[in-house]
Amino acid sequence: MSRKQMVRPGGRSARVQAAVHSAVRELMAEVGRGALTVPLIAQRAGVTPSTVYRRWGDLAELLSDVAVERLRPDGEPEDHGDLRSDLTAWAEQFLDEMASGSGRAYIRDALLGDPDGSNAGQCSDYAAEQIDIIFARAAGRGENTPAIEAAMDRVVAPMMYRILFRPVGLEAAYARQLVTDLLGALGEDGR
Repeated sequence: MSRKQMVRPGGRSARVQAAVHSAVRELMAEVGRGALTVPLIAQRAGVTPSTVYRRWGDLAELLSDVAVERLRPDGEPEDHGDLRSDLTAWAEQFLDEMASGSGRAYIRDALLGDPDGSNAGQCSDYAAEQIDIIFARAAGRGENTPAIEAAMDRVVAPMMYRILFRPVGLEAAYARQLVTDLLGALGEDGR
């Protein structure tokens, strides 16, 4: 069981997590990622370094935890009235956010300090939950939808691969083409 799973979700633990996350974000803006140390973060958060080490283990795991929180979507995807429009708008926004300099940095941090894969799984769950909302809306309008895993495999996975390993040419047209290819497997309009 990882450290993060053993921590109580509320009370002092939640306050410590909030203070430490805030300290990381502030210090990254002030001194940059390369200058971050656990003692510096602990001092800013008003906790002891041993508290940080006990909770996160090391700086990489702390930065991973902060990155996962920063990658959490702010709200539900916008409703544009049909499956193709909803999924295309979401894919374009996802690509834009994840391919940005800060998005790539958060992805790297999320993966680097993730010894058990739980943070990568959480980030994947965020995307799947957003797609599930889009598909539920479409189904409510009587539209056929692909399986969520098909969308993950044919839209999200290629974007993430390109973001991490081939970040050239990542424009909205790429996201639109992935959605078109996915929905083409269902029929012309995704119906």
